Amino acid sequence: MQGKPGAWISRLLPWRASVDPATVSAALDAVSQLKPAVVITGGSRGIGFALAKRFLEKNHETVIVGRNAPRLAEAVAELKAATGIGPFSILCDVTEANAVDVIAAGLNGAGLYLDVLVNNAGIGLAGPFAAQSPLDISRLVALNVESVTRLTRAALPQMIARQRGGILNVASLGAYVPGPNQAAYYASKAYVVSLTEAIASEVSGQGVHVSALAPGPVDTAFHSRIGADRSLYRLLLPSMTADRVARSAYRGFMFGQRVIVPGIFNTAAVIALKVLPHIVTVPIMYGFLKRNLPPR
Repeated sequence: MQGKPGAWISRLLPWRASVDPATVSAALDAVSQLKPAVVITGGSRGIGFALAKRFLEKNHETVIVGRNAPRLAEAVAELKAATGIGPFSILCDVTEANAVDVIAAGLNGAGLYLDVLVNNAGIGLAGPFAAQSPLDISRLVALNVESVTRLTRAALPQMIARQRGGILNVASLGAYVPGPNQAAYYASKAYVVSLTEAIASEVSGQGVHVSALAPGPVDTAFHSRIGADRSLYRLLLPSMTADRVARSAYRGFMFGQRVIVPGIFNTAAVIALKVLPHIVTVPIMYGFLKRNLPPR
C-alpha cells in the first residue's frame, strides 16, 4: 500500500511535524529486502477471515494471526482453496505481553514486514454487566482494548517513518450508543472508534491510512458464541454477510475513509444515533439486546 503526504495538506496544516527525508530513506532501506504484508488478527474466522480473503484477492501478501493452531491451519487451507493463494499464518495470542515480538519474528522469518495492520480480534459478552464474571470482563478489555492499543502503538512509528502503510481497526455500530446487556462490548468498541479517529487526525498527511470499520449485525457465529442469537436485534435488524462487509471495508480503507460504515441502513442508523439523545436510544437498545426470547 503506497502513500505520500499531500503537499496541500502540509500547507493547510503547518503545525504537523514533517519527517526528515533521511529518516524516510533509512526506514525504507531497513525493509528493502522484505515484502510488505497485511497482518490480520483474528483472521481465522468471521470478518477477519473475509478480510483476509479480500486482501488476498487483491494480491496483497496476507498474514492471519490466531491463537488456535488447528483453526488457523484450517483457515489457511480454506483461503488457499478460495483464492488460489496461501496466506501466511502466525500462532499468537495477541493479549500476551510478547505478542508484538512474536508477530515481528514471524514476519521476518517469512521475509515480510508489517505494512497494514488489521486489528480484528475481539470478543463480546451478553447479559447484565453485574452478572458477568470479572475474569470475562478482564479478558474482553485485554483483547478489545489493550491489544488494539498495544499493536497500534507498536506499528505506527515505523509506518510514519516510511511514510506508507495503514491500520484498520474493526469496531462496531455499537460504538455510537451505550449497549445495556452488552455494556462492556459496546464500550470497548466506542474506545476503538475514538482512538482510531484521533490517531487518524494526528497522522494526516503523512502517508498512513488509519480507519475504523463499524459494521452492524453480521452473519457470523459471534452472536451465538456470546449467547445473543435469540436477542431481539437479531430478528429485527438487517444483517450483512462477512464478505460484503469485507468488500466495503477494503474499498473504504483504500480510499482513506476514517470511519467505514457498511450498508445504507447502518449509515442511516449512525446518523440517527448521533442526533437522538441517549435518553431515547439507550432504552431502545436495552430491549434490542436483552436475551429474553424463548428457544426456537
